[in-house]
Amino acid sequence: MNPAQPPPGARLCALADISEPGTKGFMFRAGEKLFFGFVVRRAGEVRGYVDRCPHTGLPLALMPDRYLTRENDLILCSSHGALFRTIDGFCIAGPCAGQRLWPWPVTVEGDQVLAG
Repeated sequence: MNPAQPPPGARLCALADISEPGTKGFMFRAGEKLFFGFVVRRAGEVRGYVDRCPHTGLPLALMPDRYLTRENDLILCSSHGALFRTIDGFCIAGPCAGQRLWPWPVTVEGDQVLAG
């Protein structure tokens, strides 16, 4: 596990801070180590993923919190155009088709989103 990844139970944000549908990105630092992750809220589900394209290792969003397509139905890699399902991070199109985003466990407790 990345030492910069927040521990289970750490508060990430209020659920209201993420549009429905929408996304929110996070960056954490522990010394020289960094962890980038994002949360997707869509169709009543909240999922977390490591913010790293399986094709190149680059972050997915070029602009803060802009991980979804215009239709808000898929996760988009802004660098290479890969498309991922929001429900499981499976790549359905692009240079990493058939691969997956790495899950980042998150939970919702009441009105708060927490690291899982």
